[in-house]
Amino acid sequence: MDYIKAFVIGGLICAAVQILLEKTKLMPGRVMVLLVCTGVVLGAFGIYQPFADFAGAGATVPLAGFGNLLWKGVKEAVDENGFIGIFMGGFKASAVGISAALVFGYLASLIFPPKMKR
Repeated sequence: MDYIKAFVIGGLICAAVQILLEKTKLMPGRVMVLLVCTGVVLGAFGIYQPFADFAGAGATVPLAGFGNLLWKGVKEAVDENGFIGIFMGGFKASAVGISAALVFGYLASLIFPPKMKR
């Protein structure tokens, strides 16, 4: 039943974002930044982890989960290295995911032809 809970929570997040896109003048890039920042803020206040434990992949896969990952990385790096951890923690925590996105995005660009607008 956990997969149903994750599906529902993920769907609710997507529905909320779609409503935000349709009812406001916010562009998709700004909404994505808003989601990442929301994950950081909820992580900083200790709200995101209980939510992620409840919702599973429905909460950890969207961009808010990426923001929470950045927060955790910065917090751990600051605890270990002090002030310099602010600059290195997010990169260290998210390096694998970002690298995978770059590699798979590049491979997809080799396989599928671009559809350029004329």
